[in-house]
Amino acid sequence: MARIAGIDLPRKKNVEIALTYIHGIGRSSARKILQQAQVDFTRKTDQLTEAEVAKIREAILEGRLRIDERL
Repeated sequence: MARIAGIDLPRKKNVEIALTYIHGIGRSSARKILQQAQVDFTRKTDQLTEAEVAKIREAILEGRLRIDERL
């Protein structure tokens, strides 16, 4: 089971949809995160490797850091 930002992502869902379970991430943000992490949108969460989960975490963290810099 993938756990990102303190949220257990639901199994057997497309990762694009599963990321929307994280507060502040919608479908368009999820697509940008996955594009930056180079992960296919149609992959299921239970098919993600640890390396892919780490890339997604990094992409989310980078996005939050950029937002914080603007404030």
